[in-house]
Amino acid sequence: MSYLGDCAAWVGPAAHFCITATGGACSYGPCAMEVRRMYDGITFSCSAQCENPLATGGGFIIRPMPTKPTSQLSVTWKQVHAFRLARHRLTELAAPKEIASVAYDMAGAQAQLLSAAQLSLGIRTQGLRVEDVEKAIEKKTLVKASCMRRTLFLVPAKQLALFTRGVARRSEKEVNWAIRRGIPAKTIDAAIDAVIRALEEPLTRPEIAERTSQILGLKKREVQGGGWGNKNKVAAVQVGHLTYPVVYLLSTAAARGVFCYGPYRGNEPTFVRADAWLPNWKDLSTEEAEGMLVRKYLQAYGPASETDFAMWASLSQSEVRQMWASQASQLATVDVEGWKGTLLKKDLDALANAALPSPHVRLLPYFDTFILGHKERAHLVEKKHLPRIYSAQGWVSPVLLVDGRIAGLWKHAQEKDRLVITVEKFASLPRPVLDRLHEQAQRIGSFLGSAKVDVQFK
Repeated sequence: MSYLGDCAAWVGPAAHFCITATGGACSYGPCAMEVRRMYDGITFSCSAQCENPLATGGGFIIRPMPTKPTSQLSVTWKQVHAFRLARHRLTELAAPKEIASVAYDMAGAQAQLLSAAQLSLGIRTQGLRVEDVEKAIEKKTLVKASCMRRTLFLVPAKQLALFTRGVARRSEKEVNWAIRRGIPAKTIDAAIDAVIRALEEPLTRPEIAERTSQILGLKKREVQGGGWGNKNKVAAVQVGHLTYPVVYLLSTAAARGVFCYGPYRGNEPTFVRADAWLPNWKDLSTEEAEGMLVRKYLQAYGPASETDFAMWASLSQSEVRQMWASQASQLATVDVEGWKGTLLKKDLDALANAALPSPHVRLLPYFDTFILGHKERAHLVEKKHLPRIYSAQGWVSPVLLVDGRIAGLWKHAQEKDRLVITVEKFASLPRPVLDRLHEQAQRIGSFLGSAKVDVQFK
């Protein structure tokens, strides 16, 4: 039997060639018979009957076209710091009109403390003020929503589907968990459908519980527990034999719909369906959003590992392997002083040429996303300092960043007509670093509306 393949043709994403029974490359083609085979999970086809006289048995195999080995890029951690800082908009200040692109480039500003998210945007944007961020939310340029790690983020409204659909697998797991607990799938589906129907306009949590329960023909419920040690009763919805606080029901319903925060009513937030609230809403399929999220993550945090991405997105390793495999043709391995990480191929040149004028100093606020993208943090700070930065309760402290590494902690307080910034150094700092630190303190003062800024050292 002769063994023929794709006759020196380019097929799909890879070049393949035909091997005859005698071991020679087929010189005949194109072929006229459709041939389909799986090679590394990809279906290749050719469309013809090969006319090679050796092709008597009709058997076909696919062999990869020999390729030249590619050399692996090797870089230093200094280059990686420079690359990541630039991607997070921490090297050059953006214009105020770029606030949405800044939020996108940093893969969202973490916003369980809205003031921290505002300051994260402020330190990256020239002349930005708190009221500018508030106006961007009011105009629906930015939107607050639950995204990666079930955490609140400020993200560009135009990219909301990317940051929600991209992690929708977690919500599917919540649906499956309920089914394993004995709730029929049709009961879960009915509850999700009711929430989606209810949120055609901004509603508070009690209003969501009341309207969803009405749609389901049930009475509104309450359960104890408001999070962060709060033992007050919160609005809830009965789903089968389980009672769901509204926030958990919304998380489960995210398996089907996309929701975001609406305007506050006093101190009470509202929630609304994205397609009913955001102008020119563009949804994405989960598959499309997952691929885009992998690429967005690596654009901001690469080089990185699958484990890093799993932590950042709060997805399982098996889920992440599937997501990364779908993007394999766009990924490259990079050596960073002996550590192997993954980067987008299109970013290899940018990483190779990345450089950072020293000293580079930034004061990052609570929960700044720059220090939240990797599970292993040795590249950021000495291990002994980790508990003071990343608390067991989930708080992430404001840090002093010098040349991409954490060199201390800081806090601020408003005292009458001045802003006092107190810095705790992990080690002595040279004069050029101190000069840059004072410049960054003044920038924070401008963002917060303080004309006078004092810097103190602890």
